[in-house]
Amino acid sequence: MDSGVGYSLLLIGGRSGVGKTAVGWEVSAQLQAASVAHCFIEGDFLDQAHPAPVDDPNRTELTRRNLAALWRNYAELGYQRLIYTNTVSVLERDLVVGAMGGDVTTTAVLLTADDETANQRLSAREIASQYEAHVARGTAAAKYLQATAPPWVLRVQTGGKSVVEVGFPS
Repeated sequence: MDSGVGYSLLLIGGRSGVGKTAVGWEVSAQLQAASVAHCFIEGDFLDQAHPAPVDDPNRTELTRRNLAALWRNYAELGYQRLIYTNTVSVLERDLVVGAMGGDVTTTAVLLTADDETANQRLSAREIASQYEAHVARGTAAAKYLQATAPPWVLRVQTGGKSVVEVGFPS
């Protein structure tokens, strides 16, 4: 869907427990307060299907298709700004931009936190059987993201900061 319209994309990535969703909601709240039209998509929900599609074991195509469908609906209603959160979103700019179509200006932020901070946040959120899995995946994701995120991605440490301070530093 290349409409020729210029879109703005904010990618927020990082390990589990780093504050991606909270920061995304804060950015959205600040944009609302400034009367700036936008939409917010939490990417973790785009590929929640079991079992994974046989021909898409990493669920990349499922994510792309679902994101494209959601964005098409927003774009048809005139939205031009997207906040998109997902653990690896800063590594998947091409996937997200491709799903959006058009001319897309992208800003990417990798939120970081030390193991203790992230695990403490996860322990407050993950009260069921997935806590250990989130800790293990989060630790591995932190190392992977640190090693592979491109240099143009802004890195922001979230430990010891409020959501407002992370979303809108002074």
